Amino acid sequence: MSSVLINALLTSAPNYDILFDSLSWPKESWPEKERVEALTVVFESAEKQQIVTKIESIIWDQCVPFLLKISKENVTDKNVGFQDSRPRQSTAAACRLLGVCIPHCGDDVVGRLADTVLPALQEDDAEGKLLNVEVAIEVIAVLLPSITLDKQLTQTTLSSALHCIRTFSEAVVSKVTVRLLLTLLNSCKPGERLSSVLQFTLDELFTWHRSDDTAAVTERTLLCLTVLSDHLLPPTDLQAQCQDLSISTSRPDARLERQFWMIVQAGLTHKDMVCRKRSLYLLKRCVAFSEEQGAECPTCPSKEDELLFRWSPKDSQLLREFWEDYALVMETLEENQIHVVRPVLNRIDVLIQTTATDTQASGGACCHPSWLLCVYQRMFDSENKSLMREGVYHLLDLQALRQPAFASAFSQFIVGPFMDVLSESSLFHRAMGQSIGDCPELGVKLTAFLTSFFSSLPSEERGALLLLLIQRLGSRHWCAVPVLFLSQALSCLPRSPLLDGQGLQAIREVLRVTMVTHPVLLRGASQCYLLNSALCLMQVDAVTLDEVFGFLTHFHADESLCRGTPLWKQVAAWLSDNEGNFKPRVEHSALPNKGSIKAHVQSEIHSFLQVPASTGRRGDRLPDPKEADKLARAVLLCVDMEEERGGGGVLVEELLGPLVDTLGRLSTNAYLPLRKTDKCLQLVLRLFHLGEARETNLMMDEDTPLLTMKKLVLKVVDSVQEFILRRLCSELQELSDVGRAELYLCVLRQLVLLYGASPQYSSSMQRTYFPKLIQVSLDVLTNTTQQVQVAQAVAMASLAAACDLLERQAADRRPETTSVLVSLQSYFYSPASSDSQGPLHLGNINQTLLKPTDAGAQAPVLQDWGRTAAHFVRDQWVCLGFLSRQAGPGQTTALSDQTLRAALKRSVDALTLLPSGLVLPVLAFMSTALAQVALCDEDLCVHAVTLGWELVQGLTRNPQEFWPALRGFVGAAFHRSILELEEDQAPKLISISAEMMVLSQAKTGVINVLIEQCCHCWLPAGRHGDEAAIASALRYVHVLTEACVYGPVYRRDVRLILEVQTYVEQLGEECTVNLVVNGDNRDDQTPRVCVLALLSHLDPSRPQHRRLLEELVTRLLQKDKDISKTKTRYYSNSLQHRVKNRVWQTLLLLLPNLQEGFVASLLGDVFAAGFCSNQASVKYLIEWTMIVILQRYPEHMESFWGCFSMDHEKTKTSICTFLSVVVHLDLIVPKLEDKGPQWRRALDVILQWCFSHNFSVRLYALLALKRVWGLAAARAEAERAGDGLGGLAAVVEACLSQAEAMQSTGNANKNWTRIQEHFFFGAFHPTRDYSVETILYTFPSLSELSDDEWIPVWKCEKMAVFFPSPALPLRNPSPDLRLLQPGDWIQQDKGDKEERWAEVQKKITPWRLGIQEQEPELQLAPQQRAARLGKAHGALVVVASLIDKPTNLGGLCRTCEIFGASALVLDSLRHVEDKHFQSLSVSSELWLPLLEVKPVELTDFLQLKKSEGYCIVGVEQTANSQSLQDYQFPEKTLLLLGNEREGIPANLLQLLDVCVEIPQQGVIRSLNVHVSAALLVWEYTRQHLQPR
Repeated sequence: MSSVLINALLTSAPNYDILFDSLSWPKESWPEKERVEALTVVFESAEKQQIVTKIESIIWDQCVPFLLKISKENVTDKNVGFQDSRPRQSTAAACRLLGVCIPHCGDDVVGRLADTVLPALQEDDAEGKLLNVEVAIEVIAVLLPSITLDKQLTQTTLSSALHCIRTFSEAVVSKVTVRLLLTLLNSCKPGERLSSVLQFTLDELFTWHRSDDTAAVTERTLLCLTVLSDHLLPPTDLQAQCQDLSISTSRPDARLERQFWMIVQAGLTHKDMVCRKRSLYLLKRCVAFSEEQGAECPTCPSKEDELLFRWSPKDSQLLREFWEDYALVMETLEENQIHVVRPVLNRIDVLIQTTATDTQASGGACCHPSWLLCVYQRMFDSENKSLMREGVYHLLDLQALRQPAFASAFSQFIVGPFMDVLSESSLFHRAMGQSIGDCPELGVKLTAFLTSFFSSLPSEERGALLLLLIQRLGSRHWCAVPVLFLSQALSCLPRSPLLDGQGLQAIREVLRVTMVTHPVLLRGASQCYLLNSALCLMQVDAVTLDEVFGFLTHFHADESLCRGTPLWKQVAAWLSDNEGNFKPRVEHSALPNKGSIKAHVQSEIHSFLQVPASTGRRGDRLPDPKEADKLARAVLLCVDMEEERGGGGVLVEELLGPLVDTLGRLSTNAYLPLRKTDKCLQLVLRLFHLGEARETNLMMDEDTPLLTMKKLVLKVVDSVQEFILRRLCSELQELSDVGRAELYLCVLRQLVLLYGASPQYSSSMQRTYFPKLIQVSLDVLTNTTQQVQVAQAVAMASLAAACDLLERQAADRRPETTSVLVSLQSYFYSPASSDSQGPLHLGNINQTLLKPTDAGAQAPVLQDWGRTAAHFVRDQWVCLGFLSRQAGPGQTTALSDQTLRAALKRSVDALTLLPSGLVLPVLAFMSTALAQVALCDEDLCVHAVTLGWELVQGLTRNPQEFWPALRGFVGAAFHRSILELEEDQAPKLISISAEMMVLSQAKTGVINVLIEQCCHCWLPAGRHGDEAAIASALRYVHVLTEACVYGPVYRRDVRLILEVQTYVEQLGEECTVNLVVNGDNRDDQTPRVCVLALLSHLDPSRPQHRRLLEELVTRLLQKDKDISKTKTRYYSNSLQHRVKNRVWQTLLLLLPNLQEGFVASLLGDVFAAGFCSNQASVKYLIEWTMIVILQRYPEHMESFWGCFSMDHEKTKTSICTFLSVVVHLDLIVPKLEDKGPQWRRALDVILQWCFSHNFSVRLYALLALKRVWGLAAARAEAERAGDGLGGLAAVVEACLSQAEAMQSTGNANKNWTRIQEHFFFGAFHPTRDYSVETILYTFPSLSELSDDEWIPVWKCEKMAVFFPSPALPLRNPSPDLRLLQPGDWIQQDKGDKEERWAEVQKKITPWRLGIQEQEPELQLAPQQRAARLGKAHGALVVVASLIDKPTNLGGLCRTCEIFGASALVLDSLRHVEDKHFQSLSVSSELWLPLLEVKPVELTDFLQLKKSEGYCIVGVEQTANSQSLQDYQFPEKTLLLLGNEREGIPANLLQLLDVCVEIPQQGVIRSLNVHVSAALLVWEYTRQHLQPR
């Protein structure tokens, strides 16, 4: 409504009663916004006496009901607010009306309104809550000027607002802080009231954050503190005003509150960027406020609390510089760019050292170390792994931590955030320059850091901190690599008593929880290091021997703590050194020799065997085997410890006397408690399992304790044996006896192996026990009248154990045993009827056990019945497999085809019936049955193999079961007899082998199992049936082809695991795990070596062998062609590069075995490969192949010369490949009949390329010319033939003189020198160095291939079947190549780029070499453009060599052409052919000079331009960047643009004359590189080229 109309209405002396009545509205209605605004204007314009009687009516009858109606009809979500603009506008109108009325009301009205509104700010739905949150906030904001006059009401309102901040959503909280909190503070006049409000608010916020310091609470407290900052830290003019009023001293100072700084620090490391920005803002305000005040802060430091912030006028400059640098670091960290952060970190590092020095000198620090922790925390939380790694490395190298005060301040950070960031496995990748098998740089630094850090800590803090660190390892899932290197670092800590029983428990948790899923090699290595740490750091007098031996049981004998290893000896020596110092147990504290280990073990044996006679009733389960394991370790460690003193054997008899006495009474004393017999047998079994580990794994001296133990057991072997057989044959009937039977059978196996060398015991066992056990077991299984499930399970397990021992030849085959084996076979294969065609009865195969229904059975036993039933079926297949392998031709147990076919069907059923971990016996049976059945029932075999492969594929995520199942399946499905079937008889195997190849790309080691099995079948011992074996290899030539080029490029995480495993293996005996854990042979180079070993045995004179070789070579060449067609460009060390390299390595190795006619047929493919775009390593191998072929078959020289006449426009520099062959013409000429004409032909070919416009081609041609011209014999023959050289000699001499006189041309001379010294043209001799070592190891190492592609020759020598030939020896007879250092060539190729001639071989024209050719175009094109288009051009050079996206380069080219840049520099001129480049450049590349400078050559290029007077300008945000709007570009400017992701590399930043940044207002800190460049190019154009 128009204000003029309102004023006219009010000046006409209206009747206000009628006016109010006409503008008022009924309580139930929703008035229009205009009506409310009109009433507001009337009240604003009227005199007080005219409206005083209407005010309360308007408030209570108009405004309040209207606000209630808005709240009721438009219920808001407390987390969102109003969803529609209408209620929001109506609320604003009503509140404006209310705001006009409130100044004319009394305190009682304000109080009533506050009581009505404030309940809405409570979270719960209270009865008095009438308004919603958004409406209430607006109403209270209107009331605040009046509320602040009442102290109590102010307190209530402030409390409600703070409660709202704690409980409501972000949107509401923001509104509360701005509309209520800030308004309240602004409404309070400076003085006591404002100070009390500030103090109350701070106290509430600090109390809240102190009790709950989560990220959400930190975020809200920071929001509130930012709102309060203008009042807590007033600017200078407001401070002066307050001083005039003499009220400044009453204002609370947040800087004095420790909690304030803790909130600021929490905000600096917050995940939310806005929170970090607020914290940094508060920090800057505090520093500025402190400097303006110029007073000590705090004035009286408290000795109780550490100061997080200090200000002193005398250190003002130092403190200001520190906080400026600190703020700079925190702001720079927002960039997430390592090259920007690193220089700033170096600055703050120096400052921290200065501060630490000042701390030692004066006792007061410039800053608390916790501020530095914020910097590291920000780096650790970065998404950029490079920045994270830089933060970790910087902390590890921090010298200040050598001071006890700093180390103590960092301690909680080390066991907290630092341990968290160390759990990131990617940090442990090897650094640049490290080889496979080296300890990662972080591992080395971590070891040194922890040693230094713990040494710097106060001694009273070390133990507690070490405990926290170990507990941190066990509190979450850690990957294997960080755990390994942390364990290694802990093992290097100085020896000191830090760990008590609680520390041992923490290590146990790490072993039990953290490491259970780790690869076995890394897990074992970590166990070794952790045990070594415990021995060095254990506080002996704080732990008992029982705790120590219980702790040792967690170190598995098959992974780390194996008897006879250095680690075992170290434990024994440690026990000996500390004997008598251990903490005594309470019950043994009064005994003599309480600290003696011998006494402790004797006591433990006595307690172990002391079982009350009332125990061991039928139905009891087996005792816990962990007790026997712990006691067995204690006994063995005790006797080994005593053995070093010379009395180990005597002590064995003394310690084991009670045990042997009990064992001797097993068969005669019927009243021995069952539990006691069980424990005795468990102890005997563990003693032999742990004691014999040394004999089976390590070559050691005579083991006196073990021999003594064997003699003791042999004395009572009959008693034990009779007891076990009696129990197995008749007494095991209860459900709990199933586990007991497993114990008895394990002991029986051990006894048989023990007395296998004693004929008197062995014969007794063979004559009596074995036949009896088998026959009784068969009787139990065939007894249909008394079906006892437990007895059947025990009987089948006994049969399986007997078959296993017989097959292992632990027991001799006697007539008594053979007769019962016939009965066993009859049990499974019921005899056929008199009619041979009658059906077989195989009902006893896959027979299952029914679950017992015994009501008294124990629940745990019944729960394990499924396992018992599965083992029952598994044991059947152990027996069946043994019988099938014993059933040879002519044997009495031989099986018919019909029988085997029926059994194979049952084996297929068993694969689906059994758990995956129990199928190995089934697969072992199938390996025997498949070969025979395949000839008569192909479909059944295909079905069996298919089902087996599906089973294996389903186990890929379960390594414990996958690898045994895979080996079992491959042994069955790829048995030699199966492989020799015709292709149409076993088509499924071919498809499965292809699927295994695919699986091997993701799961290393799969193809190893397949290739080893196939090669073993194709090269059998004795070489009988060789032709059939090679014929089967022909059917699977695709497997050989894939194996020749196998070697996937792994993901970084998988590659890290493999490299760390290599590191552990190379530690050798230094790490005990290498003596205990057998290698699983999953090396991805093994398949190639296996196939090469197979191929080395092939005889090309035999047709099948020759056919296999030729088929393999054809497939390999086709694979190379396919890659060249699909990947015209591929990167160094990419998968395509590696495959091509492996192809040509294999071809070179096979070349001596290829027939001349076949070589002639593939020569065209070899020449064609030379014209493809190849990496350097592939190029060298192709050239070497050509040289070898032409040397052996020189009649093909004409075909070779024809390659120089082919038209290869797009690959002109590929001619360098053929020129490289000509360089070695001296090896071919002696084999030629027409030496003179061929030599003259070579000169003619070379000379035409000596004048090529391409420098690299000229360089190769000149080298070839020099070598060919130096062939004196061929030259003399040509002259004798009357073929006069005429003027040709003068031309050649002139060319060579020009090549040798290249000093004046600068870089050309260096390239000429380098190419002559390169290994391929210098030390390398194609004939002399023709060996497996050169091809597989030396060449890859000298040609920039990744070191995981280098196959050392010892791997071939390790392969026993490798058969080197005189034409191709394993090792290189000449040491010349071997003496070259691979790193030197790689450094030359990657570092000194102005001399890099290898780039020439990649067909890239170096900038300096081609500068003379590009200079005319650079000078003419701008003038032509100016003349034709009337445009001016400047001296601006834009360098975009660091940019790799064609779209950005195309747009940049267009921009530079439009604004008249003098040149655009790219990393490769091939970009202009890219369709994405052309779509954005729209032909601008035709009008703009383009230069080519590789990124590695930028240093030289920039220095050259500097010498020419150019100012090097970088587009980068750094600490000293100049703003674009303020910078004046020199006329000769070179603009260097950074990479899209990484920016300008750190090594180029130092070459910049100035860094220019673009002013920004938004949150995002970077522009697209093309956009940034366009802005700078335009600014340059505006300054220099615009008409004035």
